Amino acid sequence: MKLSNSYIGLPEDFYQVINPVPVKSPRLIAFNEELAQYLGLEMDPKEALKYFSGNSIPENTTPIALNYAGHQFGNFVHELGDGRATLLGEIEVNKERFDIQLKGSGPTKFSRQGDGRSALGPVIREYIISEAMHHLDIPTTRALAAVLTGEHVFRDEIEPGGILTRIAKSHIRVGTFEYFASRQQWENVKLLADYTIQRHFPEIRELDNHYLELLKAVSDRQSKLIAKWMSIGFIHGVMNTDNFTISGETIDYGPCAFMDEYDPATVYSSIDHGGRYAFGNQPSIASWNLASLAGCLISFIDKDSKKANELATKVLDDFSINTNQEILDVMCQKIGLEGDSDKHQSILKDLLKIMIPNQADYTLSFRFLSQTLLGKDSLFLNQFKEEENIKEWLSNWKVTVKELNLDSEEMVKKMDSINPIYIPRNHNVDKAIKAAYEENLDPMNELLEVLKNPFKENKKYSHLAIPPKEEEKILQTFCGT
Repeated sequence: MKLSNSYIGLPEDFYQVINPVPVKSPRLIAFNEELAQYLGLEMDPKEALKYFSGNSIPENTTPIALNYAGHQFGNFVHELGDGRATLLGEIEVNKERFDIQLKGSGPTKFSRQGDGRSALGPVIREYIISEAMHHLDIPTTRALAAVLTGEHVFRDEIEPGGILTRIAKSHIRVGTFEYFASRQQWENVKLLADYTIQRHFPEIRELDNHYLELLKAVSDRQSKLIAKWMSIGFIHGVMNTDNFTISGETIDYGPCAFMDEYDPATVYSSIDHGGRYAFGNQPSIASWNLASLAGCLISFIDKDSKKANELATKVLDDFSINTNQEILDVMCQKIGLEGDSDKHQSILKDLLKIMIPNQADYTLSFRFLSQTLLGKDSLFLNQFKEEENIKEWLSNWKVTVKELNLDSEEMVKKMDSINPIYIPRNHNVDKAIKAAYEENLDPMNELLEVLKNPFKENKKYSHLAIPPKEEEKILQTFCGT
């Protein structure tokens, strides 16, 4: 495996040159053949294990740990960095670069007295959920391999260690910009911005005020990303600026979760005590994070600080407007309607209002709505505790749909193509992790298999579509560090 590393062309302040720490007796427990093929990586399991355990270094590359800061729950942390990750290098596919990073590869200077390792549970969690996100057509980092290290880590208890190989368009974060801006190292901020434009947005290099265009481009990608999160009930859990990518990919699957019963106030993360990153807050938090990026770029947007602030504020205002519309568009599509219609928006909002007190399952309510067009109302209605209000809503919705004069079967196909029946439900992910700790990988592999086709019903896996029973509910998730 031959890699390069363009990031080391930046000054040494940006990273630490460091190799992964070898492990005693690694075992490859998952390898993403589909992704490996896309990346042009032809290797047998023995070779994959050698590189993705960190026991060997690929040719033509210099492994590094990246430096960054970040706002964590609104509080600025001066230095964070890759405390348990090593960027092996980059691979180029169709003129686009992808980072290959090992998570759990040993301590770096950014470890802050941590061991630099990962327990197996978070590795499995990120592998399952990031791949599910990809197949749900949501921009995300991806999992290439999962390795059992043969060593143990000490968390609340002794746990088996694991290493995840993560693929990303890059690992540049808002927090990367914040690191240098907070130190007033403006030359480094400019170097980072230029590198980011070259790597992710080469089309804006020749535009006037390309630093403003960079802010616009990041805003546009994040607007579309957040809308997709909201459409599938995904709750990131730690939307800190160090987990907010410039590329527009979802990154860091620590305490994330998929919402079962719909409620905008839903929080799963054990460290989000105030609900800052609750499901319904995610669009506003994204705006907050973008404002942090704008602050880093402001001096390059215009020499006149007043004008620079006006230009940046306009981008942020547009982000809020555009994100709201993106969410309305995708949510109205989920019920077969149009997001630019006030009437259709009202119908959507009425449905969401009814779902909250009825503790309706977010995924299955939308999925089974299409079946009512075929005369099968019960699957949809059964998602609601009280049927009176939802029956009235359903009747009104059917009238509206009829006015559109659309073919029912075609409409069913269209709705089913954007409303998944399978998501990585928290209790199923938990079962897969617990089974893996008992050296049973079948539940993990079963989840990975069904999540490759989340929109297509498969009776073999019908049990994986069912919401958790009361005793199965997972009410808290943990970051794994």
